[in-house]
Amino acid sequence: MPGIAARAEVPPRCRRCALRLRPGSPHCAACLGAPRAFSRTVAAFDYAPPADTLVLMLKTRLRLSMAPVLARLIAAAVRRDGPLPDDALLVAIPASSASLRQRGMNPAAEIARSLAAELELPLAHGLLRRLRETPRQTAQGRRARRLAAQGLFHCTGGVHGRQMVVVDDVMTTGSTADAAAAALLAAGAAGVTVLVAARTP
Repeated sequence: MPGIAARAEVPPRCRRCALRLRPGSPHCAACLGAPRAFSRTVAAFDYAPPADTLVLMLKTRLRLSMAPVLARLIAAAVRRDGPLPDDALLVAIPASSASLRQRGMNPAAEIARSLAAELELPLAHGLLRRLRETPRQTAQGRRARRLAAQGLFHCTGGVHGRQMVVVDDVMTTGSTADAAAAALLAAGAAGVTVLVAARTP
């Protein structure tokens, strides 16, 4: 497993969204073209074979034993990338109702539970809430994902002045994480970092 995470860091990633960079580019075109509510993303590996199997085992085969494995890989990536603030508070991206009915669990929440123990940071429950259901993202393009995610989440409070860490399983365009970060900042959070198991190339 450590080899997967190590290979994922070459070439380097955009510090804001964790997308792989072209040689000599300090930022990716997506982050230069549109502002992000989050300031940093750490990804354990690319969402591509063979590493993507780890995520699929959790999400499609419902192998809950994969959550601690993914959490350890994320924690290792964080240690390589640089520490999180000491007062950081973890929060998982809430799953849609349809996803919860289908799987019976939230993959992001399962990963976040193990990650909180790995990083020795507190995990907030129920802090982010979905305001509506959205279409399945797999069939949507970048613009459609961004529009569907706008105003998607509401923060119930308790984050004023805190450094927040949003946890998810996969980042594709960053639209979901951006909507979550926007809700946290609107509630008074000082800043938002995103941790994901996998980043879509």
